[in-house]
Amino acid sequence: MKIAELRNLSKEDLSVKLMSLKEELGRLNYGKTIGQVDKPHRFKELRRTIAQIQTLLNQTETATKKE
Repeated sequence: MKIAELRNLSKEDLSVKLMSLKEELGRLNYGKTIGQVDKPHRFKELRRTIAQIQTLLNQTETATKKE
């Protein structure tokens, strides 16, 4: 997902999206341990999107603290 798309989501939507991406990453990690990974490039995509969402959540949290 692109960062511009993520910026348009609400804080609640970002939290829900974050949880679903973490679950998907967990499933991929499990598949990796048993040797059944169809799309190994998804690891990088998921980790990057998770980091972007966490950054956006942190930025909104610090912005509200400053006000």
